[in-house]
Amino acid sequence: MELTRVRPELYMITLDFGTAYLWRDENDGNGGGEALTLVDTGIAGSADAIEAAIRRAGSDPAALRRIVLTHHHEDHTGSAAELAERWGAEVVAHRLEAPVVRGEQAPVPPVLSPFEEEIRAGLPPLPPAPPCPVDREVEDGEVLDFGGGAVVVHVPGHTDGSVAVHLPAPGVLFTGDAVANVGGQTMMGVFNTDPARAAEALRRLAALPVETAVFGHGEPIATGASAALRSAVQKLPQG
Repeated sequence: MELTRVRPELYMITLDFGTAYLWRDENDGNGGGEALTLVDTGIAGSADAIEAAIRRAGSDPAALRRIVLTHHHEDHTGSAAELAERWGAEVVAHRLEAPVVRGEQAPVPPVLSPFEEEIRAGLPPLPPAPPCPVDREVEDGEVLDFGGGAVVVHVPGHTDGSVAVHLPAPGVLFTGDAVANVGGQTMMGVFNTDPARAAEALRRLAALPVETAVFGHGEPIATGASAALRSAVQKLPQG
């Protein structure tokens, strides 16, 4: 596990496989002290590493109020059920993603290009994500109570219920797998169920005012993220 402080309120937790993000609000709005939000949870078996990262960041895992899942893939939801059960955190996912997260509905497989087939062949097998209760099903435009008001942005294409989370006040964007930033190259994410919709999702995110962007895969961009997102749009196939 590696802990990276992206900005004062935001930490990136790099796990054995997958990435989680920790957002810290100094108070929960009800006089209850610090409130923590986790965005994604890595693969199954990552709960202890995430708790260790929270403590290393100087916080108490008992302050975990919510877990936001950007989509259902096992490297994002794998430890959600265990963390939610341990700490009583609310689990949040899009309405279309919730049945898959709960284990009630089979996921839609991605449409892979030959390039993506090669990438997938080189990945290790991942443990399945245990079914996880979803306490709050959200839609596009709903606002979550962290970061000064976190706006849910529905970005279908990677999966039907994929979401990004935009914090307008501090200018922060959690892209999930709609966007990646690998080797200094910002690009549309891979393994999409609908590549055309995934391209539209990238265009939508690039239109948001964003200073800091963090990704399901790749390095965070602490400053100047809007320009990087716009450059990714320019790389999309035309027509």
